[in-house]
Amino acid sequence: MRILVTGLIGQYAFGGVTWDYIQYVLGFRALGHDVWYLEDSANWAYDPVKQEPSADCSHNVSYLERIMHEFDLGDRWIYRNEPDGKYHGVTDERQAEQIIASADVLVNVSGACWLRPITAGVKTKLFLDGDPMFTHTKLDETKPEYLERVLAHEKHFSFGLNIGQPGCKVPTAGLKWHPTVQPIALDWWEKTLMPPTARHTADGAWTTVMNWASYKPEEFAGETYGQKDIEFLRFSELPQKTSEKFVLAMGQGPGKNRPTEYLESLGWKIIEPDLHLPDYASYHDFLSHSKAEWSIAKNGYVKSNSGWFSCRSACYLAAGKPVVVQDTGWSDHLPTGDGVLSFRTMEEAVDGIEAVARNYQHHCEAARVYARTYFEAAKVCAELLE
Repeated sequence: MRILVTGLIGQYAFGGVTWDYIQYVLGFRALGHDVWYLEDSANWAYDPVKQEPSADCSHNVSYLERIMHEFDLGDRWIYRNEPDGKYHGVTDERQAEQIIASADVLVNVSGACWLRPITAGVKTKLFLDGDPMFTHTKLDETKPEYLERVLAHEKHFSFGLNIGQPGCKVPTAGLKWHPTVQPIALDWWEKTLMPPTARHTADGAWTTVMNWASYKPEEFAGETYGQKDIEFLRFSELPQKTSEKFVLAMGQGPGKNRPTEYLESLGWKIIEPDLHLPDYASYHDFLSHSKAEWSIAKNGYVKSNSGWFSCRSACYLAAGKPVVVQDTGWSDHLPTGDGVLSFRTMEEAVDGIEAVARNYQHHCEAARVYARTYFEAAKVCAELLE
């Protein structure tokens, strides 16, 4: 089959974003399909230097071209620049739209593709939600354009493994949401992408990659669903309760409200993701040099009991790094105990960290087995096509 995978690799030329989308392309390719990467978000390109939208997409296209080359995907990509409507990768408009029109399946990862007539015409369109609760609160009559876009897909999937189950507050908008997880191209996480360094920021430390907040809280049914800052403050004193070291690649978020001095006074080491993890290779290097991951989830994921499991945590596991991560309800669907430990309280977080430290090699080996069992890219992508 000819499969179009959509994403935001060029739009947001950052390391974690690249892995979020490219692993779908690699998963479908591993299944033997004719796979193309398409980027048509209807947004102006984001200039990471000026940190603002730009009509000039040259930086974004250059980054995307390099990524496609380095992942052995050659020229099988199409990028449409919204301000002028020009195509890149496949530069001839007629040829680009012929490729799109001939697709059997469009895999709209995180709803990145703004459906125009040419993409809306693809026979089977899969909507893949990676932001449960926050995606779903927009699916009402007050946002008809967004609702119409989502309804235009034939199948709907979500990282919210609990959606539709008792106790989950995520609204369904009358749709059947199929549970899914991030596909991980395991062989890419079992290799070294950057030359060994004499000293690395993450060496020997528990780490994660996050934003203090990504956007404003959402109001739904009389309740507020917030960001990671709310959950993080519940565990802010964690470094004082264990002898382990913690290094966080933490973005400041809109308004740059991250309380850096306060967090560092409690024992957290904070580094800037845009400086230390500027691309997919340095992101891979940071995770691979970590001792393990400790991380919280967005307040909206936790409060709604969504069942979200992090795509980033899945990458840590593939690199053979254990994770101790906040439970959003995912433990009802994925096992916890070996390689992956869940927590809801400070006590459980400390216990999980100490359990990994006591039997570290066991948990590292279990992490790789866990990744192969639940996140292997071809397996996850095959389940989407079923």
